[in-house]
Formats: sequence, structure tokens, C-alpha cells
Amino acid sequence: MFQKGHKIGSMTRFGSAWPGVRCLANTRKGSPCQRPAKLPAGRCRVHGGASTGPRTEEGRARIAAAQIKHGRLTKQKRLEAMERAKVGRQVRTELREIERWALDLGLLAKDWRELFKP
Repeated sequence: MFQKGHKIGSMTRFGSAWPGVRCLANTRKGSPCQRPAKLPAGRCRVHGGASTGPRTEEGRARIAAAQIKHGRLTKQKRLEAMERAKVGRQVRTELREIERWALDLGLLAKDWRELFKP
């Protein structure tokens, strides 16, 4: 008897011993797709293996915009974060120099940090 959803011959064509490349996508159930992949996409026709992708600059920009969830990991945001980190390091360095200067002149007690611990 054939199970629901199976077509005649599919078990012999694409059974567990089939040596070809399988689709790399996951099904809605979460299990790996068992269909044969269309090379070089690595996906079956159901999961976009027959797609040629965007061809125009407008189409590529639309796809890129759709892939950004929050923008935190874009190149611009990473550069901004690196710049903020650099400024923070400079500020901490200056604060350490001021602390050393104040300790050397006796304006701060050696255990001044202990006074501010909760």
C-alpha cells in the first residue's frame, strides 16, 4: 500500500540508498527535505532550486533589505560600534591617568574605591 503523499515509483527513485545530492532545505515539519537537489543551487525546485535570483540592482537591493532584521550586524553599525569602543578605551585610559595623578599627589586615599562599594 502507498502512504498518503507518495507517488508511484518515488521510493525506488529517491530511496534511502539514492546516491545523488539531496535538497539542503528543511520542510515545514523540521525534517530535512528528501527531494533531489538542482545543482548548483543545492535546493529542490520546491525550495527555490529553479530560481535564478534577482537580476537587477533594484531586485538585489530589495532582497538585501528583506534580509536585514535589525541592522545590528551591518558594516556601518559594526564600524560605529568599533568607534564607540575606541572612544571608551580612550576615556578609561584618561581616567586611570587622572587616578594615578590624584593618588601620587595624595588627593585620593589608596582605598578610595572601597568607600563606594555597595
